[in-house]
Amino acid sequence: MSKLPEMLTIGQVAERSGVPHTALRFYEERGLIASERTAGNQRRYPRSVLRRLAFIRTAQRVGLSLEDVHDALATLPDNRTPTKSDWSRLSTTWHAELDARIDALIRLRDRLTSCIGCGCLSLRSCFLHNFEDEQASDGPGAPKLKPASEGGT
Repeated sequence: MSKLPEMLTIGQVAERSGVPHTALRFYEERGLIASERTAGNQRRYPRSVLRRLAFIRTAQRVGLSLEDVHDALATLPDNRTPTKSDWSRLSTTWHAELDARIDALIRLRDRLTSCIGCGCLSLRSCFLHNFEDEQASDGPGAPKLKPASEGGT
């Protein structure tokens, strides 16, 4: 296997990272990654962009928005690629949000088990049924499915 060059074309980055060309351009427009331009105006990415893309994709996979990712990457000096210690520091700031998402998913899983496929034909026994709008005081949305940190019941 040959060593990757220091600067990669958009095709090489797409092939190696699994991120489509269109997403690479989108990430660049949003300031998540950066490229240099050749005399012919073609993009060239530093090889380290592969680690940065892995960071972005991992953060997205756990449910973080690109805005969250952008804000995290903006804390790194000179727009560099996150190191292991950077990842540790940045991921710590996301613990509360991730815990809330996990709580919401667990509530959804546990409370929808009896509903899947029922078509709500038995509202008397439906956990989610809000008889006479009793939960209006809990705020908008479905309070029985919200994470506890957001006022879920």
